[in-house]
Amino acid sequence: MESQGFSSFMSLMTALSGGMWVSVKVFFLTLLFSLPGGLLIAFGRMSKLKVISVPVNIFMLIIRGTPLMLQIIFVYFAPAHLSQIFGQRFHFDRFIAVIIAFAVNYAAYFAEIYRGGIESIPKGQYEAAKVLGFTKKQTFFKIILPQVIKRILPATGNEVITLVKDTSLAQVIGVVELFRVAYNFASSRVSVAPLFVAGVFYFFMNWVVSFTFEKLEKKLSYYR
Repeated sequence: MESQGFSSFMSLMTALSGGMWVSVKVFFLTLLFSLPGGLLIAFGRMSKLKVISVPVNIFMLIIRGTPLMLQIIFVYFAPAHLSQIFGQRFHFDRFIAVIIAFAVNYAAYFAEIYRGGIESIPKGQYEAAKVLGFTKKQTFFKIILPQVIKRILPATGNEVITLVKDTSLAQVIGVVELFRVAYNFASSRVSVAPLFVAGVFYFFMNWVVSFTFEKLEKKLSYYR
């Protein structure tokens, strides 16, 4: 009985490790695309040109006003229905659809964080940089951006922690990530133990994220 129980536990851990790897890939790929994407969206929203700012504001309203789960379903199923109009059937791979939906969603939220950080910088710093002969590009990347990064770290850390937990939504279109594996094991064995173990996995990932951002905040605390 002991060997059977140990074998069952090892099979659970192996399966959960595979699911965790999928969740980790969703996590890092989302950050890879959403962090720079959010900066572009922030610039678009702050643009003085209505032809740019208005569509970006509408996009932000839609993305922030609808659930991420609905966006995942839309990205996966909508292309197939729309492509039928042209006599062809096209749809994204499940994993790719998840990455697109996550990246777009989180880019919108990161954009608001960036915008708040950029607009919090006193205008006097822009004027001082201009007097010193800095170009707009040099002013932003050498003076403004380092201060923005320091100011937005706490809010960014909260969003990244939320992302760790949101990776479980990938299961809505059948992507077998950590939570889906745990749920399947819990259903087949009529036990909540797999869900508890999955919770430990999520807690560990969030601890790593929290620890990393705490170190970054301390490193960027110049005046303490």
